[in-house]
Amino acid sequence: MSWLRALKETARSGLSIERRRLEPLIAIRGAAGLALVIGISLAFFGPVVAASSAFGAFQAAIATFQRSWRPRPVLALVSGASLAVSTFLGYLTGSRLVLFLALLVLWTFVAGLAWAAGPTAGIIAASNVAIMLVTVTLPTSVANSAVHAMMILFGGIVQAALIVLFPVRRWGAQRDALADALAAEADYARRLRHDPLAHFDPVPLMTARSAAAVTPRQARRRPPELRGSRGVAERIRPVLASLADPSLGVPSEGPERERVRELLAAAGSVLDSAARAIRHGDPVELAPAAVAALKTPDTGTLLTGPPLRAADRLGALLSDVIETAEGEGTKEQEAKAEAAAEAIKAPANGPPAAEAAGTAPDGTPAAPHRRRPTLLRLVPVVLAAMRAELRPGSPILRHAVRVSVVAAGGYLIGSVLPFGHGYWAPMAAVMVMRPEFSQTYARSVARFGGTIVGVSLATAIVQTTHPGVTTAAALSVLCALLMYLLMRTGYVVGQACVSAYVVFLLGMAGDNWSQTVLERVVLTLAGGLLAMISYALYPAWETPRLRGRLGDWLKADGRYAASVVDQYAEPAERGHDDVRSALLDTREARVAWQEALATAQHEPVRNRGLSRSAADDTQHALAQLGRAAMLLEAHLPGGGATPVPDAAHLAEALRRATEQGAKAVRERRVPDWTEVREALAEWDARQRTDEGEADPFVREGAHLLLEALEEFSRGLDGRSESGTKPKSPGRKAD
Repeated sequence: MSWLRALKETARSGLSIERRRLEPLIAIRGAAGLALVIGISLAFFGPVVAASSAFGAFQAAIATFQRSWRPRPVLALVSGASLAVSTFLGYLTGSRLVLFLALLVLWTFVAGLAWAAGPTAGIIAASNVAIMLVTVTLPTSVANSAVHAMMILFGGIVQAALIVLFPVRRWGAQRDALADALAAEADYARRLRHDPLAHFDPVPLMTARSAAAVTPRQARRRPPELRGSRGVAERIRPVLASLADPSLGVPSEGPERERVRELLAAAGSVLDSAARAIRHGDPVELAPAAVAALKTPDTGTLLTGPPLRAADRLGALLSDVIETAEGEGTKEQEAKAEAAAEAIKAPANGPPAAEAAGTAPDGTPAAPHRRRPTLLRLVPVVLAAMRAELRPGSPILRHAVRVSVVAAGGYLIGSVLPFGHGYWAPMAAVMVMRPEFSQTYARSVARFGGTIVGVSLATAIVQTTHPGVTTAAALSVLCALLMYLLMRTGYVVGQACVSAYVVFLLGMAGDNWSQTVLERVVLTLAGGLLAMISYALYPAWETPRLRGRLGDWLKADGRYAASVVDQYAEPAERGHDDVRSALLDTREARVAWQEALATAQHEPVRNRGLSRSAADDTQHALAQLGRAAMLLEAHLPGGGATPVPDAAHLAEALRRATEQGAKAVRERRVPDWTEVREALAEWDARQRTDEGEADPFVREGAHLLLEALEEFSRGLDGRSESGTKPKSPGRKAD
């Protein structure tokens, strides 16, 4: 993509406005906390201290809107405390330019590294640095700066207290994440009726897994319906795919296929009912048609082999979903849920009772909850993540270097220009800079556009009404309310509200109203240009790393396939922890690849070894590999199953070959699968000399794995036959 086109695409993205679900109660609560802090500060300390405390309350409320599974009061307190410390230290060094620049560089460098702990930590750290540039100009003495810092902390405490006293949809984010996962599987079940090889995006399941991690204190307070449904949902997905896939025995048309379609439609209806119940905390209401379809006794006469096992297992898992989604309601509701769950439970040939009760197929009980470290125990984890990014080539390290240099340069430029308020240039730069190219450029354009709109509207209101201190405070609270309400609709909308908020707030503190028009626009433009130029001069392009991402996905997929195949070798001696761990690694590698590919498509970088067609063909092949392994996972044997000794040799060959193949991809070579081919040929030859095979399912699945690997090499070498339907299951990333 050329630079001109890249700039056009990022500008369009930055200025776009989307329709999103608004959360007025949360916005009103944040604005009320801000108004309370401003009112108390005005009454006891005056407008200057009120401006500082307002920034603290404003930023604390914004922190609670970030996508994080930590308690919102904790986010508000962390934001307020860190901004208070930043303001106090900044004021102590503010009178000496060299010392303040040194502190600014250090502070922004650490804030840049904070992205290693996740986007929430990165956004809060960057916002605190940006606001600190404003708040350090308000105090007049060391004692006064301590008062300002305490009031900033007070603003965070007030926001945290309001969240505790007036909760809005407690556990709402976790409910939505789990409900979205169940709804995604319901949609998947319905799509499988018409496309047995339909694509499933595992991101909702990954999000639900992240939401399920809780601290010990949260675990004691978590609603019962959030405790078990996710684990069951994880096991439903491969069962749905196994039931629908034609390669496992159900023909494309006929009474067997019609029965499968009925079961898939009923599963979609049940999962949708469970999702609605969990999202709103209501009792589960099942459609009578869905219950009747699952109770039909002719499944055993129409289906045999793997499809019958999948149908029976699906019934048991759906019953478990209903029981866990119901939670702890009234006795009447619990009885109703128990009856509904019993009604859809498979009548015969079902899985062991242990599996229906929510344990793994091998009888191992699941962990009570995924542990999330407390805030204090999280500190060494975050420091370790930041320390790990201190290596050459790290995108996070490059971002930290860029943002610290730009902040210092912007502050110097703002000080030299004859506008005053030189902090606006570095503030704009720090707020828009991200580790990724497209987000940095899009936010730079959006911030400049939003600044023009916000400052123009605020100036027009000021010149028309000439507000006093109280009126300016009220207008700033109104702007903050609009910011909280509309911030998710687009960055440009949020920046328009923020710009007007700052104008009114600084005007309340005694700033000259006329100064905020030209200087803020020019300095914001300067900050945005600095951010864009810094990325062009010291980039962290994703395009050159595509082969590494692809190799990581291949290695993870190979480990997952090997772990699944190895389960068939000695079922009595194998646990399922390796399979679960490998599956999670595969999902993370797949998402990392797709995010990198999407980012690279918008970068103004020439192709460096991986064409678009090769990227499409290879990810298509890895999807086949993952889907074939998933189908094998759906029928993992229990502890008493007959061992398949040849599976162990094949699993080891898969593991070694994919590790070597990943290395070959990174070194711009085409992987070779001779070891896997020979292991499977030996298995086939040995099988021909034996009398027969009790269940050829695993060997047939192994052939699908080999086909996917060979298709991967052909796609990487540019010899993939585009437009042909593959023999192995799966057409898109799974």
